[in-house]
Amino acid sequence: MIRHHTKMNHQAFFKLSYGIYLVCARKEEDLSGFVANTAFQVTAEPPRIAISCHKNNQTISAIQYSKSFSLSVLHKDASMEMIRTFGYSSVDPNPDPSRKFSHVEVSYGKTGSPIVLTDALAYFECRVVNSYDQGTHILFIGEVVDAVILDDRKEPLTYAYYRNVRKAFAPPNAPTYVDQEQSEEQSGSRGEYVCQICGYVYDPAEGDPRNGIPPGTAWEDLPEGWVCPICRANRSYFRQMD
Repeated sequence: MIRHHTKMNHQAFFKLSYGIYLVCARKEEDLSGFVANTAFQVTAEPPRIAISCHKNNQTISAIQYSKSFSLSVLHKDASMEMIRTFGYSSVDPNPDPSRKFSHVEVSYGKTGSPIVLTDALAYFECRVVNSYDQGTHILFIGEVVDAVILDDRKEPLTYAYYRNVRKAFAPPNAPTYVDQEQSEEQSGSRGEYVCQICGYVYDPAEGDPRNGIPPGTAWEDLPEGWVCPICRANRSYFRQMD
């Protein structure tokens, strides 16, 4: 039986499969990069990959200038600190894009693009062959000039794992971003607290074991210095989900 709905359910978008990647590019001596969850192979011969970049991302000018980019495939245990640095620079008081690279291992490939090796299990280097304006985003098609496996023992970090296990959401500039109020309205709540910067959901039943907060820790019992594990925003940026 086919059911017809009068209101779009934004939860349906979360059923699409994505990975979590770092897209990086270079404009002369300036390096830039961002967390991406929209990257996919479009052809096999020649091998080409498509990425989507928000027009507000500083990386877009570097891609357009150099006509190239790198794509690092992050593994399942990738540092949330690195994801925060590359994905949520809005809370960084010094948003110089090159500073993102100061604490990661970087290589330079055939195109001169910076390639982040830290927490990556593979990477691709691409030359841009086409681009398409999609309103808020630019879709870049890159022909792969190099592909390297760094660690074939680890699993890639998927958006489903990132969202359901790590309780994190896509950054506001991501093409898959859904307004938090829409998400909360349609997903329901169990008394969790949601970060208004990045969308991370603190669930007292699960705690934050990666940062020493055991399951069963009530919101009121969190240490004074606890911050969002994704974007490092303090507790004042959280509000309870109704």
